[in-house]
Amino acid sequence: MTTGQQHSCALVCLGLVPYRAAWELQRRLAQARHAGDIPDVVLLLEHPHTFTIGRRGGAGEVLASPAHLESLGADVIEVDRGGLATYHGPGQLVGYPILDLRQPGREVRRYLRDLEQALIAALREIGLPAGRVEQKTGVWVADRKIASIGVRFSRWISSHGFALNVTTDLSYFNHIVPCGMPTVQMTSVAQESSAARENGAADMAMLRVRVAHHLARVFALRYVDEPPAALRELLGALAQDSVEALR
Repeated sequence: MTTGQQHSCALVCLGLVPYRAAWELQRRLAQARHAGDIPDVVLLLEHPHTFTIGRRGGAGEVLASPAHLESLGADVIEVDRGGLATYHGPGQLVGYPILDLRQPGREVRRYLRDLEQALIAALREIGLPAGRVEQKTGVWVADRKIASIGVRFSRWISSHGFALNVTTDLSYFNHIVPCGMPTVQMTSVAQESSAARENGAADMAMLRVRVAHHLARVFALRYVDEPPAALRELLGALAQDSVEALR
């Protein structure tokens, strides 16, 4: 998707954010981006234990009873992204690019592949042989899925995005049919590489930097030094408490 022309982008790194709060924030940011009030935005964050079901999914993909999920402290939320059911939780790097795809050189049909490429490049930097599986969206290590992708486009503005398992408790995936694939094996950076655990490659802060770098490369983004005032206003309390600059 890179055309040589860079686009200004605010990189906003948040801590642990409840899913519904992040979803509502994406809606507000997408509206402001369409109106031209803010530049492109990349949100990087984590969520508490949450199961989400995309537009193509259904309640049958959730295998555990409501009472059991409540005992786990997990919410189940039907959302407006593409895809089926997935899990979000602590130790998972979640990225929500709010990008204006109306600009020349940006093509919706390449968007998913570019998201995958950014994650693949970041994982290969730490020695994990990440790649694609034909006709399956996401990022894989051999036949094990390490990152899920589900997106939405509204008036050519992107939202939702990817979830990369870093130190995620993978047992939570046992309570759903992940991405509609009953036999899929989910994995994480920590699980795939003992070397990653020993040398700190599974460190969330480090992976945020690497993923942000490769998102900038594939989407031709130039991160601004400070989020503009209009963006800080939309972020509200999150901007005061959790915004973290990446250099």
